[in-house]
Amino acid sequence: MEGKIKVGQKAPDFTLFDTELKTRKLGDFLDKKVVLVFYPGAFTSVCTKEMCTFRDSIVKLGDLKAQVVGISVNDPFSNKAFAERNMLNFPLLSDYNREVVELYGVATKDFAGLKGYTAAKRSIFIVDKKGIVRYVWISEDPRVEPNYGEIEKALEKIG
Repeated sequence: MEGKIKVGQKAPDFTLFDTELKTRKLGDFLDKKVVLVFYPGAFTSVCTKEMCTFRDSIVKLGDLKAQVVGISVNDPFSNKAFAERNMLNFPLLSDYNREVVELYGVATKDFAGLKGYTAAKRSIFIVDKKGIVRYVWISEDPRVEPNYGEIEKALEKIG
């Protein structure tokens, strides 16, 4: 499924709170290639597996000069507890107003059958140092994890 943001477009900037209640912008991370990882919910089984896979790949991703940034609609306090419980070694940002999931076209309405509850679709955007989107993957099924090898290959291709 395609979202609003396509490969080759400038990635929309955003300002979100991290787990320490500090505001972070996309531009803060553009000294490296950025892997934006939108995830539906902290403490859910697939999200935990996905975030821990990124945690365990952080050295390889660092060698590829990439910075992982997780984004969910969870509040900063839940994200902090999630990061601490799973020893996550990259920033988690809180899109509790659902502005960024809408901006990137990855909002999923009535998530898990909860009328009125909007979460992020599980999705990946790789942004190069110039702020251009170089890779997009969006899943309509929250149980499906991304192809981690494909993400590494996409990062290798970006100079």
